[in-house]
Amino acid sequence: MSVVSYVIAGSEATGGAGIQADLRTFAQLGTYGVGTITCIVSFDPKAGWGHRFVPIDPAVIADQIEVATAAHEPDVVKIGMLGTPATIATVAEALASRRWRHVIVDPVLICKGQEPGAGLDTDNALRSQILPLATVVTPNLFEAATLAGMDELTSVDDLAEAARRIHDLGPGVVVVKGGVGLPGDDAVDVAFDGTDVTVLRAPKVGDERVSGAGCVFAAATTAELTKGADVLDAIRTAKQFTHDGIVGRLASRAPFDAVWHGAR
Repeated sequence: MSVVSYVIAGSEATGGAGIQADLRTFAQLGTYGVGTITCIVSFDPKAGWGHRFVPIDPAVIADQIEVATAAHEPDVVKIGMLGTPATIATVAEALASRRWRHVIVDPVLICKGQEPGAGLDTDNALRSQILPLATVVTPNLFEAATLAGMDELTSVDDLAEAARRIHDLGPGVVVVKGGVGLPGDDAVDVAFDGTDVTVLRAPKVGDERVSGAGCVFAAATTAELTKGADVLDAIRTAKQFTHDGIVGRLASRAPFDAVWHGAR
């Protein structure tokens, strides 16, 4: 069994999310991280920290995937932000060209640095080309509502219904993350494997979202699956790992904190 956790995702310049958070998580959980960069997301600190989004040329993405898979032959991969239909087509073709033990998809949808029309095309391409390849998909409330065709998710029952609908799109296990978005004292996630609904709870740590939590959750699931864990066990470990990182969050001059576990 490979010790390599592979990620195909965007770079986030503050280090709090994206491939930086993924590779950090892999190392913290004891796997060897290898990454392919799909786009570069930065912010403009002179203009309210608005998003800046720059896609990587699809041919360069294909080159990165070619060498990463040739050198290490990974069999577990996390898919993070892809950003454009052209990137999605490139990644989907690469995924379909080899056998994977697990494909974990964190379905990042519209980036604030994209035009709405381009974002919708990206959403549709992700739904049709990437989700059917996923062993595990980990949408947040907004992503889950969008993928499930629901107006909003306000209860645990809504999370379960969204998970069922997304499961119909092809992934093996759907984890809908309630985070701080649902009422109550707990951050609630719901996992659906096509048969059973599993509800996961952890105490909320404040009411503000923390940068990188979704990335870390999917990356931790990826690392645990790399090591041979059962899917639900991997998800449970990822839930606790992410909670611990929110507790230890790192503040900066950016207007958001980032998941951080401190020195381990």
